[in-house]
This record gives sequence, structure tokens and C-alpha cells, in this order.
Amino acid sequence: MSVNQTTADDDVAAEIKADAKAAKPDRTDMVGKALGLLVLLGDEPLGASAAEISRRADLPFSTTYRLLGSLTRDGFVDYEPDGRRYHLGLRIFQLGQRVSNHHGFAGTAMPVLRRVTEQTGEATILSVRDGHHHLTVNKVDGPQMFRVTSDPGHLGSLSTTAVGKALVAFAEDSEREKLLAELPLEGLTEKSITDRDAFRAEIGKVRAEGYAVMDEENEAGMRAVAVPLLNSQGHAFASLATAVPVFRLSLEGLVAHVPLLQEAAAELAARLPQR
Repeated sequence: MSVNQTTADDDVAAEIKADAKAAKPDRTDMVGKALGLLVLLGDEPLGASAAEISRRADLPFSTTYRLLGSLTRDGFVDYEPDGRRYHLGLRIFQLGQRVSNHHGFAGTAMPVLRRVTEQTGEATILSVRDGHHHLTVNKVDGPQMFRVTSDPGHLGSLSTTAVGKALVAFAEDSEREKLLAELPLEGLTEKSITDRDAFRAEIGKVRAEGYAVMDEENEAGMRAVAVPLLNSQGHAFASLATAVPVFRLSLEGLVAHVPLLQEAAAELAARLPQR
């Protein structure tokens, strides 16, 4: 064993010993705590140390260290000895692929998204709602050099994105009202809608027109248009968008893609499981 490894092990042992004296970990919801650590690691593309994860999770270091050890043994987490950092493991990817296949996001949706991108020359994005966020479940990049960064697995704002607005506007009536009253209105750019009355008016406009736009509200230099995927009750269970950099297409030119998106959304709504 190297001197550096011995020192690292001693440091970990000292932290665990000090932590045990400070507080006795709560063992009543270890599964929830472990899942919480996985969510935190998902936000760390470069990985994180046990100490960093412990602070972010607001858990005792000893609890975090033991949970990470269990998750590593089962393949849900990878450990990088050189940097003493943890990353999501391939087991998570495997489960994610199974979820994607179950919902038809991979085999069923991809040909439709590719066809839209072939006709627009721009990125096509499929999203669903996850609480107060939208979750990107599939994306096809356009042939252009400038790349849209909302990769599958990305959680984004409902209030500042076209896909998010479409999901809110065509949610079930009671759920839409709840979102309009409670949804955090994030000021991500100077153009973000942060006034609740103005956001309610925006959602009303989306419902009236049947599509939503984002014009640099989520990210400077980007705009998008989205339409809902509607179930048999007329409620959105997903949304489909085309996203472009502002220098490549005007808002009017982007809205011209709405009929194409609506046709694709109707096809996907007929073929995908409606959750």
C-alpha cells in the first residue's frame, strides 16, 4: 500500500470517528438517503468527494461514506481512487435505458425525432414533466455546428422553457392551477417571466395558440418552440420542441415549424404509452 493511500485511509477513518461522536445517524430511511445521493451525483458530471456529497446532502459523513460504499459495491456508483471522487455507475445507465425503452422514448420516439430534425435542420427535444421541472427524455441534434445542451436526463425550468410552458398550459385543470399558483418563477435571464400575473397570461396565450415559445428566457442566445403531446383527455403527458440559436432563425421562422411539430406530436401521442 502506498504512503498516499495510507494517508487517505487515515483521513477517512478520522472523519468517520469524529462524525460518530458528533451525531448518531438516522437509520429510518436509508433507502431514501441513498437515492438522494444518486440524485446529487447526477448533478456532478466531474464527480464529487464523500465530504462534498455529505455537505450537499446534509448528512453525517459516516452515513454518506457507508452509503456510497454500498452503492459502489452494487454498481450504482463508481469510485475514482486517484481523485477520491465518486461518479454515477453503469448500473444507473442500464436502469435508465430500461425506463426509456418501457416508455417508448428510445425505439418508438427516435425515428420521429430524427425525421423532424431532418426537415428543420435543428435540434428536436422530447420532454416530460417531473414535479416543478421538465425532464429531457430524448433529443436529436441538428447537423449544424452549434449544439443544444439539453441532453437526456436534463432537468429544466417549467416557466422559462417552451417545453415547460407547453406542459403547464395543457396540464389537467386542477394541476395547471396549482402550478400557476406555486411554480417558482426563476429569473434565469433578463427576459424570464418572473411576475405571476404575467406568467398566467403567458400560459393562457399558449393554450389559445396551441404552442409555446421561448425567446432567450431560459438561456441568452437561444429560442425554441414547443407543442404538447396530448392524451385522450386532452392533457399533456409530454412536449416536443425545436430549439435554435437566435442568429440562425427568427421567431417567426421558428413558429413556422409548428405544423410539423404538431403532426409529429400527434403521431407520438398515438404510439407512446401515456403516463
